[in-house]
Amino acid sequence: MRLKGIRIGFCVTGSFCTFDAVLEQLKKIVDEGAEVLPIFSYSVASTDTRFTSAAEFRKKVEQITGQKVIDNIVGVEPIGPKKLLDVVVIAPCTGNTLAKLVNGITDTPVLMAAKAHLRNQKPVVIAISTNDALGNNAKNLGQIINVKNIYLVPFWQDDPVKKNNSLVADMNKIIDTILSALKGKQIQPVIIEKRMQDII
Repeated sequence: MRLKGIRIGFCVTGSFCTFDAVLEQLKKIVDEGAEVLPIFSYSVASTDTRFTSAAEFRKKVEQITGQKVIDNIVGVEPIGPKKLLDVVVIAPCTGNTLAKLVNGITDTPVLMAAKAHLRNQKPVVIAISTNDALGNNAKNLGQIINVKNIYLVPFWQDDPVKKNNSLVADMNKIIDTILSALKGKQIQPVIIEKRMQDII
């Protein structure tokens, strides 16, 4: 029960292909004793894809956490003034959310949750998943690494042959990253190697 009594805001943005891996880690976080408040971006709350429907994904998350999903900005605003959480996790974190976070844009429930939490000088854990992390978003990734109270889940190039700008966090390392972030430390190494034989 490594997370017993820890209050976690678990934010999900629209990298839909990673949802199964994220759900697996969400279950483990709850099993470790955390109290989890689920938060969806607008796209997650409303978009049906080949991976899942919005309604089915919401149902699964609410069953795992035992909490209703917050999917609006007003609902997450109290996180800051009421100091509701110990850590905020964004998993997966799309390139769009990353870019907006770096540039101070707060136009989704996830971004408001991060902003509200950061005002309390507490950790935000980011599990990146974007096809342009080494392209247009490379500057934003470089900048976020140096932002106080931001901690990155270790990531790799998931397909350097076919998608050479793409990075995906190792979702299996979310809990370890949370534990490290709660101590004010960035888990290392941040950049991890994925064997080519696992990719090809």
